[in-house]
Amino acid sequence: MGGKTKVLVVDDDRRMVKIICDILKVKGYEAAEAYTGEEAVEKVKSDHPDCVLMDIKMPGISGVEALQKIKGMAPDLPVVLVSAYTTEAVAKEAKQLGADTVLTKPVDFQMLFSFLALLRKEESILIVDDDMNYAKTVGDVLQSRSFRMETEADPKNVLGHMERDYKLAVLLDLKLGDTDGLEVLKAVRAKYPTKPVVLVTGYRDEMTDSIEKGLKIGAYTCLHKPFEMDGLIDTIKEISRKKRGNVLGETFHDRGH
Repeated sequence: MGGKTKVLVVDDDRRMVKIICDILKVKGYEAAEAYTGEEAVEKVKSDHPDCVLMDIKMPGISGVEALQKIKGMAPDLPVVLVSAYTTEAVAKEAKQLGADTVLTKPVDFQMLFSFLALLRKEESILIVDDDMNYAKTVGDVLQSRSFRMETEADPKNVLGHMERDYKLAVLLDLKLGDTDGLEVLKAVRAKYPTKPVVLVTGYRDEMTDSIEKGLKIGAYTCLHKPFEMDGLIDTIKEISRKKRGNVLGETFHDRGH
């Protein structure tokens, strides 16, 4: 994401839109305004914002209806809905349609700024695998989808990668030469207890017990080689959405929960 993060603020209360946009600009963000759901859909199409902050209750189409249209055009665009009051059913529908979360007015700006700061971080994946050809193949696919990736074959170097910069997730092979991948998982969980770790193995039947142990230790899920690359991308995007939701107060669950 180059340049300033652009936030589209959508609300039929023009005064509220101005206040939020002014605060965002003071904090170094670029802000654009929209006052209806229809206008929000058009602005997403024409202005390509990095994030949408949108009221649910507006004249014309609602925020939830606008969300559905926006996700049809830009499925990966982060959208946060806000409301003075909302029902659990509406919030559930919004999340099913792809909203990161539904916030209650007045907006908690510290939470919002933490969320926007997370959007600025590169989506970096650490691939831990002693088959470097396979790691490169996976890495090339990730890079083609705008993720940054690092590869590591030596289990002893994994924590060093984690210390250097932010990693969205770790893709960890369960067999690393003479090293049990579970030991690497334990080391990562001990130092980074909330870091999503996706286990990978080409030995589905042989590694059943290890997979179960890994999931109990806290692995996010397990993928079996050879896996569909689209499935891997979907898993990483799911992790990214959950990480953003977690900053906004949502509970981050591993896929098994």
